[in-house]
Amino acid sequence: MQDIKTEKLDAIAARFAALDQKVQDPAVIADNKVWAEFCRERSELEPIVEKYTEYKKAKADMQSATEMLKDGDAELAQLAKDECDELGSRISELIDELKVLLLPKDPNDGKNAVLEIRPAAGGEEAALFAAELCRMYRMFAERKRWIVEDISMNETELGGTKEAVFGISGKDVFSFLKYESGVHRVQRVPVTETQGRVHTSTVTVAVLPETETVDVEILDKDIKIDTYRASGAGGQHINKTDSAIRITHFPTGIVVTCQDQRSQTKNKERAMQVLATKLYDYYQGQKDEEYASLRKGQVGTGDRSERIRTYNFPQGRVTDHRIGFTLYSIDEFMNGDLDKMIEALRIADQTRRLEGEQD
Repeated sequence: MQDIKTEKLDAIAARFAALDQKVQDPAVIADNKVWAEFCRERSELEPIVEKYTEYKKAKADMQSATEMLKDGDAELAQLAKDECDELGSRISELIDELKVLLLPKDPNDGKNAVLEIRPAAGGEEAALFAAELCRMYRMFAERKRWIVEDISMNETELGGTKEAVFGISGKDVFSFLKYESGVHRVQRVPVTETQGRVHTSTVTVAVLPETETVDVEILDKDIKIDTYRASGAGGQHINKTDSAIRITHFPTGIVVTCQDQRSQTKNKERAMQVLATKLYDYYQGQKDEEYASLRKGQVGTGDRSERIRTYNFPQGRVTDHRIGFTLYSIDEFMNGDLDKMIEALRIADQTRRLEGEQD
């Protein structure tokens, strides 16, 4: 049975014990920022320590059962052997679980996310599917009890989506949605098709970890802020004031718009936060060539041949091409039941990283 090195786990357990003391220290509690940071670190280490405690108990029980095997009593020895077999299997499971827990964490996993959805190839059908993806992610967020906030929505006359940008906040949002970045391909008979032919269209989805403006330096001289009248579907709710905001960042050419809030001030605050998020992503991409290559590979140009996932409505299936995983429950999937797909992607990612650790 393969074992695990315990030096790192002992160090983590010691750090957890120290943090346990710190978060109860009145002097630390008085400093809310420091106390919150210690609580966050303690929370991150707790699952590892709990699993390591279970592992050590199983190892101790195994040692006791092994000693019992040396006893002359045949019946007692058989019981000890059965216990050793059971404990051996559990220890192997705990080792695998600890290895996963010890993998380096993505520093963005605990962050909120900004989603951008745009139709690519396929005209109006792509715009209609983009609107359905917006609905799908909203329903998934509702299942997770996350909060969705519209930032910028641009619709077509037929109810499709030209562009949708919205923020999602809640527990570990980015850790779930980061696998959704890329080209999503749909194959079906569009409502606009009169001869019953199956069409193929694509939509691009980009998921960015939300970044506070304090994390990125944005100089006044580098941006231009324009106000304009927010667009809408018409009717009594159409905005009659110049409350929408467009911010242009000259050094990168990044443009951000926000028109969801009726207040110009709120739209400006939200637009600045989205700009900071995009700038963080942009500069990270420049600094890390592998990251930049990954982002390019995820979103690409939106061509039909570039896809991470296919939604085939005639066959009722959703296939993720990165891991070769297929679900034959497209209706449930489009209603926000993404958990099985995301879990399969997460496990595949962990497996790949574990194999990398062993190389």
